[in-house]
Amino acid sequence: MRLPPYLLLAVPLLAVLAACTKQTPPTPRFPAIGQLQTFDRSFGAVVASDARIEKLTEGFTWSEGPAWVRNGGYLLFTDVPENKLYRWSEEAGLSVLLSPSGYTGPELPTLREAGANGLYAEPDGSVLLADSGTRILARLDPVTRKKTPLATAFEGHRFNSPNDVVRRNDGVVFFTDPPYGLKDLDQSPVKELRFNGVYRLDTDGSVHLLDDSLSFPNGIALSPDARTLYVSNSDPKRPIWMAYTLDAQGAVTGKRVFADASDLMAKDVPGLPDGMAVAADGTLFATGPGGVIVFDAAGKRLGRIATGEAVSNCAFGNDGHTLYMTSHAMLTRVRVKSLGLQFVR
Repeated sequence: MRLPPYLLLAVPLLAVLAACTKQTPPTPRFPAIGQLQTFDRSFGAVVASDARIEKLTEGFTWSEGPAWVRNGGYLLFTDVPENKLYRWSEEAGLSVLLSPSGYTGPELPTLREAGANGLYAEPDGSVLLADSGTRILARLDPVTRKKTPLATAFEGHRFNSPNDVVRRNDGVVFFTDPPYGLKDLDQSPVKELRFNGVYRLDTDGSVHLLDDSLSFPNGIALSPDARTLYVSNSDPKRPIWMAYTLDAQGAVTGKRVFADASDLMAKDVPGLPDGMAVAADGTLFATGPGGVIVFDAAGKRLGRIATGEAVSNCAFGNDGHTLYMTSHAMLTRVRVKSLGLQFVR
């Protein structure tokens, strides 16, 4: 069968158009950085091998405390040394929500980090804020920008510099209090507590000390059943993650070392155990040496999400399958197969 002349001309043209379409994939909006490192083959069930680590924005001194506000569809995070709290969304990009985010008074020679640090977005859209500079735990209304103190002291002594915070479904709050906000850390003349604590704040406003033995308690997270509290210790001499068994009231009934990062420490591997995020299946995404280290619920290392810089904290956002990471001067993210715990509550 002979083709008409117009079809003979159309066939090669269509072939050229198809080839051009195939060879010109859309340019990604955000550049890819870093790499995924597999420690156990089950890592592929958590993060796809071809997942892109995206750099969303940069230019920060030390980005921290990411928290996804679900009823607003945006991410909040802090830059602690710069005393700023940022808002980021896919549509609007980056903007400053609060400056100063923490301490608002005249410059103090005893203050090392004036800004707010860790954040936790509550179901009603308000945000729990570990205010390192003001040395309090507070609640922030992102709309009015009003900050309400929740806890300011333990047994009459001011906190050191609250660092990170997590909330249980019933409103009970857990937080860490290392000395990072104070210029001379444990030797600071304004440090009123002889220890660096892990605390529980009950709904009646009472504060309870859960552990005073860690040198630098930092990141904090809860297991899906809220019966295990994870706390990172950001000490290069003892870089560990602790697991505390909790009773129904939130009191500690046992504790153990969940994981140890000593063998991952190296001069060319940035980062220490810091902030964490928990998936609905119990998988723990824990910042540490080299990036975000992924553990199963038993503490086995599955893999690492390496951005190339120290990662301070991480949080799930969007549909619950996007992990946002504050990575030194950058804000980054990666798609994961795990579903963030807060997205099933």
